[in-house]
Amino acid sequence: MTLRQRRLLVRTLLFLFSLNAATIAFYLLFYFPQRSPAVDAAISTQTLDKDRQRYPTLKQWPTLPSFLPWIPSPAPPLSSCEAYFGHGFSRRIDALGAGEDGGGWLRCHYSETLRSSVCEGAQIRMDPSRIIMSDGGESLEVVIGRGEEEELPKYESGAFEIDGGSLGKEGMRAVDEEFLEKYVQRGEVQSHTMRMLMESMRLVGHQKLDCSEWIEEPTVLVTRFEYANVFHTVTDWYSAYVSSRVTDLPYRPNLVFVDGHCKTQLEETWEAIFSSVRYAKNFSGPVCFRHAVFAPLGYETALFKGLTQHINCQGISAGKLRQDPDIHRTARLSEFGEMIITAFGLLGKRDLPRDPSAGYNVLFVRREDYLAHPRHSGKVESRLSNEQEVFDAIKIWAASQDKCRINVVNGLFAHMHMKEQLEAIQEASVIVGAHGAGLTHLVAAREGTKVLEIISSMYRRPHFALISEWKGLEYHPIYLSGSYAVPAKVIDELSHIMGSIGC
Repeated sequence: MTLRQRRLLVRTLLFLFSLNAATIAFYLLFYFPQRSPAVDAAISTQTLDKDRQRYPTLKQWPTLPSFLPWIPSPAPPLSSCEAYFGHGFSRRIDALGAGEDGGGWLRCHYSETLRSSVCEGAQIRMDPSRIIMSDGGESLEVVIGRGEEEELPKYESGAFEIDGGSLGKEGMRAVDEEFLEKYVQRGEVQSHTMRMLMESMRLVGHQKLDCSEWIEEPTVLVTRFEYANVFHTVTDWYSAYVSSRVTDLPYRPNLVFVDGHCKTQLEETWEAIFSSVRYAKNFSGPVCFRHAVFAPLGYETALFKGLTQHINCQGISAGKLRQDPDIHRTARLSEFGEMIITAFGLLGKRDLPRDPSAGYNVLFVRREDYLAHPRHSGKVESRLSNEQEVFDAIKIWAASQDKCRINVVNGLFAHMHMKEQLEAIQEASVIVGAHGAGLTHLVAAREGTKVLEIISSMYRRPHFALISEWKGLEYHPIYLSGSYAVPAKVIDELSHIMGSIGC
């Protein structure tokens, strides 16, 4: 290669590098514009005022410190944090366009990164009699022994219908197999209920929807699987929340469970986050939605897919992300956590500075026996065989400290209301616990919270290390050779963590 050719190659490489950097910078500045929170609030207020009369029964979206605008285009880089946690549903595909005659419409927002879609439509009818499943919403005690196959939906043809306008294709499927293969893919989900729902959807003639009730407000339809497990339920909360934002709903939507699960303690959080909650089978007859949103399965969220895929994202506050944009950092999980605690009226408390004179809370999240669902024995599997011994040792150690006041909190979450659980998480300086679903509450932890997870050899799974990473929390694991933890080793690690706080 001649000297001239080498110079040309260097110039070309520099040009391509500059072009790539400029593209990423444009994307970041577009998504994270340098506006003050006051300007964002003013814009939001103007938008809300236009819709306030239309949806008087819906709850307003709260003002969240970590909120960043949800804008559908341009598409973010496929491996970026926004693609995984925010704007990934950026490719809009119209399956059925609204005609001039006022017929219905159906479209999906597809994520190349997650390979799933948030779909929405108008003038849609749901016929509960064509959905084969148990009623749902019962108390747990009256459905003991009921099989899971009875609770998950199976759809007959026409379980969902959509006003086809003047298309003249009455009785035809709203979407064909080719559409579903591209945008509502089965992936590794064995029973993809959202796909089956859309397979059941049929076109009807204009204004031929026969409904016993019309729901005017936007409504998100959700099918839950492991509905009694906190981790899996959080993935469903997140999916429904993201779906609401991706479709730009002006208020918190109504929610309909298209499943036949009984009530659990976790339902109170669904009711707090969204405007209302109903079960599909609890409607007295066919119901029509002016605007329906179909949320992806919790299995298709980044929270779940991160267990088997490497999602390179570091949590950071929205303010810092505005000042220093980075495609490998995210504030989305913090925004979501703030949404949960705000739903329970705790956001103002979160903003209060910790009072050192009141001491530092070490929250020990316990695993307790409780009846979780109709097929559960009421006994939880032990992940830490000497949990009580470790807890007692921490209490003795904390009482002996004279440099700082350390309050050891007994996190008996299975017998606490959700608001109490969230308060305990918010007030904790350090969260300790064996691997278990209760640690999922880390999504609502305050910035600066430390995490100490005790991991038995049988449960070395990345759930809470990942949530800590995506939230920007300091994470410390203790790996056991079995299920027994030497209390002195736990206290040594805890003492080191408290030392970093100043104790």
